Amino acid sequence: MAANRDPGQPDDGTAASRLGLFLFWIYVALYGGFMALVLVRPDLLSRRPFGGVNLAILYGMGLIVAAFVLAVVYMLLRAGRREGPRS
Repeated sequence: MAANRDPGQPDDGTAASRLGLFLFWIYVALYGGFMALVLVRPDLLSRRPFGGVNLAILYGMGLIVAAFVLAVVYMLLRAGRREGPRS
């Protein structure tokens, strides 16, 4: 039980939800940037800036890496909020 919990502080579930939503919106912004390029400047995505790989592929792979990085950030920040062992 959380009898010693400060009523002004959100519980662990609420804090985790807020953190998750914040990281989710970061990813939505990244994905929205990709979709904006597809709609507004598709010619830009066909450029090959690095080693013959076009920008669309690089951005897509970047989105996959960003999803993984955001998941790791969530895990690390979530683990840092725990106050001792769970029973």
